[in-house]
Amino acid sequence: MAKVKVGLVQMTCTNNKQENLDKAIAQVKVAAAKGAQIVCLQELFTSLYFCDVEDYDNFDLAEAVPGPSTDALSVVAKELGVVIIASLFEKRAQGLYHNTTAILDADGQYLGKYRKMHIPDDPAFYEKFYFTPGDLGYKVFDTKFGKIGVLICWDQWYPEASRITALMGADILFYPTAIGWDTTQDEETNEDQYNAWQTIQRSHAVANGVPVVSVNRVGFEQDGAMKFWGGSFATNAQGKLLYLATHDKEETEVIELDLNETDFFRKHWPFLRDRRIDSYQPITKRFIDED
Repeated sequence: MAKVKVGLVQMTCTNNKQENLDKAIAQVKVAAAKGAQIVCLQELFTSLYFCDVEDYDNFDLAEAVPGPSTDALSVVAKELGVVIIASLFEKRAQGLYHNTTAILDADGQYLGKYRKMHIPDDPAFYEKFYFTPGDLGYKVFDTKFGKIGVLICWDQWYPEASRITALMGADILFYPTAIGWDTTQDEETNEDQYNAWQTIQRSHAVANGVPVVSVNRVGFEQDGAMKFWGGSFATNAQGKLLYLATHDKEETEVIELDLNETDFFRKHWPFLRDRRIDSYQPITKRFIDED
């Protein structure tokens, strides 16, 4: 595919799982009506972002992947002829859970899943309580509309993850995300944090010569203590912003990406050609000290 249209669904969520799934399906249909061929939903879209607290009851939100949500989305993907990227809370076995994204191809086929590799543990983001780190490695999915690499939220801060996924042949990097501001922070801190988040992901597009699509949730959760900052965006293969969502509104937008640009930018900025792979062994160390 020379060009592909991607849909970004930035939305609010409630504590009703079925309501959130129905809302997401409705927005997938909106995106498809606008011409989307691939639609990316935000991280853990079937619930509120429950990782703000360590609560054993929240494990009841998890489901098998594939399972009920992927079954419902598969029907929609086939009906509309679109690829759907769906971030879900996976129950793998009793007492074993992952933060997982499933991929449904345009014919409704379940292509597989990616399990989040980097798991944060910060105030209001207590993900280590819930999620076992991914053990499937980095993944690329060969869909009807191109090879897509899928990473999840905290993965977006790690250039190693984007590089490996790009080296596996990804045409586009997708990042389903759930990140926001502490409402007690000052405006400058909030702005700096958002800019850092956007900048690091745009840098992945530049370094790898592939478009990046990042889809965040929006709205107040945690009784108003957390404001998910929206700001979903898409870039071209040189990190140029093609679309930027608002910080406070639900939006479903469709953007056309030109996949031919990857070859152009990689020829003119040949980062992959000039990589010194013989010198990178130290990157596998936790820290490089005298020992």
